[in-house]
Amino acid sequence: MIGILIVAHGTLGESLIQCATHVLGSRPVQVVALDVTTQTQLSMLDDAQQLLRDLDQGEGVLLLSDIYGATPCNTMCRLLEPGRVEGVAGVNLPMLIRAITYRHLTMTELITKAVTGGQEGILYITTEFCDAATGHKNS
Repeated sequence: MIGILIVAHGTLGESLIQCATHVLGSRPVQVVALDVTTQTQLSMLDDAQQLLRDLDQGEGVLLLSDIYGATPCNTMCRLLEPGRVEGVAGVNLPMLIRAITYRHLTMTELITKAVTGGQEGILYITTEFCDAATGHKNS
């Protein structure tokens, strides 16, 4: 199973894991957050490398970060090892649920599932959409 490390600002990573735990009914194994706070990028990099060693059980680790170009993503970029440690920016709950659900696939397939899950989870909601989804007419 591919491990998952979320590198994100503040407590976003742990909050996403807690939300996924609520949705899935139990805390997923091999899913950890590295919360970026006031620590230096160097100490954060050391922490991330240790977490990678802990999470990788032979099939690699998928890194998820929040904002492309920000410190969490820049840290993630320093950890990438093609085929073994891969990264996706823009993490959201649909992306994380999809990544957890499909960790048994290859790394390439998992990346595709995670990215499409994140993208498909972003929708503009109109009253017509809600009416169709719920079967109730909004006034």
